Amino acid sequence: MAEAKKIKGRFLKLGWLGTGLAALSIVAAACSSNSGSSPTTTKAGSTTQAGGSGQNVTSELQSLEKPPTGSIALSETGSTLLFPLFQLWAPAYNSAYPNVTVTPAGTGSGTGIAQAAAGAVQIGASDAYLSSSQVSKYPGLLNIPVAISAQQINYNIPNFTGKLQLSGSVLSEIYQGKITNWNDSKIAAINPGVTLPNLTIVPLHRSDGSGDTFLFTQYLSKSDANGWGTNYSYNTTWTGPAISSALAENGNGGMVSGCKATPGCIAYIGISFLDQTNADGLGEAYIQNASGKYMQPDSTNIEAEVNSLVGQTPANQAMSLIYGPDAGGYPIVNYEYAIVNSTQSDANTAKAVAAFLAWCMDPANGGQASYLSKVHFEPLPSQALSQSVTQLKQIH
Repeated sequence: MAEAKKIKGRFLKLGWLGTGLAALSIVAAACSSNSGSSPTTTKAGSTTQAGGSGQNVTSELQSLEKPPTGSIALSETGSTLLFPLFQLWAPAYNSAYPNVTVTPAGTGSGTGIAQAAAGAVQIGASDAYLSSSQVSKYPGLLNIPVAISAQQINYNIPNFTGKLQLSGSVLSEIYQGKITNWNDSKIAAINPGVTLPNLTIVPLHRSDGSGDTFLFTQYLSKSDANGWGTNYSYNTTWTGPAISSALAENGNGGMVSGCKATPGCIAYIGISFLDQTNADGLGEAYIQNASGKYMQPDSTNIEAEVNSLVGQTPANQAMSLIYGPDAGGYPIVNYEYAIVNSTQSDANTAKAVAAFLAWCMDPANGGQASYLSKVHFEPLPSQALSQSVTQLKQIH
């Protein structure tokens, strides 16, 4: 993915988030939402909520960011896609507020949800939103978006330097064991003029409970509804069939190292590992969206996808952004969630959790491009940011 696209996308984002924070060195605004109102899109591609004020939402965030006095230790665990960002956020917040220590860990989204639900950690990180059954089982559990992310599809085809396009239906058949070689006619049909080797495909999937598995299998379910969707559906645990050539890997790091070590591999990997996949020489496929266009994720097409769906986000923010309707949207995009119990062990802990997460989302602090661009994430659009603030206020 060209770095120029990333930089271009960062400038476009100034329009996307509005103009309410023009005085800040990193300009971003977040407009507060009105129940039942719908977003409007400007020529610059920005999403603003009718009647909202980005400055007001930012003021609300900043009013929450100061933690209570006294030494407080918070634990976070979960998503390996979010983990690199929490590794940036935690020490930066501690630098601003030395009395609060946040210890992050990358254990997979499934563990993050389970540990937060059990009260073993104050913050669980997840790429997957809570299911209806989880909401029923844990009525006090919140899933609060803190940023926007995406997933890339990587491969290891020795000596291949061409452009590789993959559709949801082809990926579905690969992960079902129906397409087994890279020179298969169905892959060739969507890659005219491209020569691929007679090489066995080795599909990699996650062995741990994973939000990335949730995202990938949801993409397969939506893009191949009568195939994958009917037979396997989606979950944080691997739902696909057992095929002899497949390998299971732990975490995004395991997917990267496993693919690097395995000629013929294909893997789904969170975009926060983009720099590592590039450094390890893995190819990145162009993925077909719902309009039939093939693309790699960048700031512009991630934002297009989000803008096409953000107006449908419910109050609890449990919302799929996968395979949306925008012709220019990248199809595997998601809210990155902090999973938090609304009732914490004591008032100081509750205030510290809300303060830390508010700081993370604040466009003047953790929501700056200086943090997000290091892991190729995008900030929340205005409506989602306003909804996240509303959820933060429920923590007590």
